[in-house]
Amino acid sequence: MKKNRMTLVRAFGFSLAMIGLCGFVYPLILTGAAQVLFPFQANGSLIEVQGKPIASALVGQDFTDERLFHGRPSAYRYNTYTAEEAAAGSGGGLASGSQNYAPSNPALTERIEKDVERFLAENPTVERQEIPSDLVTASGSGLDPHISVEAARVQVDRIVANTGLSRTEVEALIDEAVEEKVLGIFGETKVNVVRLNLALAHRLGMI
Repeated sequence: MKKNRMTLVRAFGFSLAMIGLCGFVYPLILTGAAQVLFPFQANGSLIEVQGKPIASALVGQDFTDERLFHGRPSAYRYNTYTAEEAAAGSGGGLASGSQNYAPSNPALTERIEKDVERFLAENPTVERQEIPSDLVTASGSGLDPHISVEAARVQVDRIVANTGLSRTEVEALIDEAVEEKVLGIFGETKVNVVRLNLALAHRLGMI
């Protein structure tokens, strides 16, 4: 009986010790190390303008202004809703993900066709076959802030027409925003639309 009681005490003490180490000490050490070594990433990769956070470099936004670059389609519209939708509770709430349609699903074909037609209407100098696939296909999260370099360049004519900037100026902004592959081999060469539009807005005096 006494032996059983001692076994229970030891087991209980071990459990408390592990809860303290794994549930409190270890997370505190990791949090502290992250704040010291990677404070920008640890705090959400927030982008600030005039001391106020306006975006995260990790999350796309629903850019519709014709003067700005547009990102990929999002099943959740990058969690952007009108005041009326929010008041009516029809915004859907904060979420991520995709519609997960199979390639054979007619709804996917219909959605892509609508996005293609909208893009062609916004960018009349672009032919259908010139549209990069990532501009009409959503990411798995529906929140990806990146597009391919080709997807950025195909929008240059519209940006030039609506901003008065020269093609050289707009292409220079794209070149400055290009993110190369990690270590030259991992991932894809891409452009962060949030950062690119921030640079463009600065150039236009919008912020």
